Amino acid sequence: MIAAPIQVSVLGYAIQLARPDRAWMVAATAACCAIAAYGVWARRRALTSAARSDRLARKLAGGLSLSRVAARTALGAAGLLLLSLALLRPQVGERAAFVKRKGIDLVVALDASRSMLARDVLPTRLDRAKLELSALFDRLRGDRVGLVAFAGEAFVQCPLTSDYGAAKLFLRAIDPEAMPSQGTALAAALDTAAGMFRAAEHGAKTKVVLLLTDGEDHDGNVAAAASRLAQEGVRVYSLGIGSPTGTPIPLVDRHGKVVGYRKDREGQTVITRLEDRQLRELAAATSGRYVAAAGSDLGMGEIAAELDALEKTESEGMATVEWGEAFPFVAGPGFLLLFAAAVLGERGRAR
Repeated sequence: MIAAPIQVSVLGYAIQLARPDRAWMVAATAACCAIAAYGVWARRRALTSAARSDRLARKLAGGLSLSRVAARTALGAAGLLLLSLALLRPQVGERAAFVKRKGIDLVVALDASRSMLARDVLPTRLDRAKLELSALFDRLRGDRVGLVAFAGEAFVQCPLTSDYGAAKLFLRAIDPEAMPSQGTALAAALDTAAGMFRAAEHGAKTKVVLLLTDGEDHDGNVAAAASRLAQEGVRVYSLGIGSPTGTPIPLVDRHGKVVGYRKDREGQTVITRLEDRQLRELAAATSGRYVAAAGSDLGMGEIAAELDALEKTESEGMATVEWGEAFPFVAGPGFLLLFAAAVLGERGRAR
């Protein structure tokens, strides 16, 4: 399994190691170099001890220059270490810069109510939605994305940004237990998303709300919110997550083991179902589209294709420049040192 990149700072410069899982190769190379250095040292010590004079030591060495042997070993060891470091794929160059982008403004409204903990979609509705959204963010190019988390209330989890890495961090932090109140307020989520579009500078012509929910609503003002969005030219793409047949909401302990199921005030087990009627009406009222979560990607590929076909707006903004590969600058000197070690002879000049 490939490990996550590691970032370090050297003399004020940010450096990223893209393949830290290969660090064992560096350790193995360093161990081999240490063994070779010890061999040269032990050879020199044994020869000096036997000869007891430099002149006799040279004669016993048969014309070999122990200094050249040590230098050759040092050059070879340094070259191998640099090549092993290059295998870690060092990268440099992350910085903020003005770049032109062409895309849409997309606000993702994610249902974080406890009903999203149901397991009719594995591992849970919410976890699977977060996983597929993360994959969607990886496919975006030039679009700005924002996050709204909602349950009984809705709030901005991440403002509109083209930094998809930051958006994914905020996405992973969404947790039903951290929501201030429970329930499902679809209208509040839509109004919060609309407010993000109004507050954004240099907004794109195409504005889209991607709503991920099981469709249960305890607010009742969805139609009015859809009308307001339609007037402002905002499209809603809704993704219904869950099964129409219904499933209980599990209670788990700190080890993730199911210890029971959530019950209502009368002691009856709560059954949560996919309610897609409002989601279909919402998408139709805003010239969007409803997609039922299905398949290996919950239909996210279909939504991504729809978003990619929408009209893009060109604008200029801050973005993070990707890391530039620096391993050639490490591997190059490594090969030069190995070449120098190869051409350096071990015998000194004849006297």
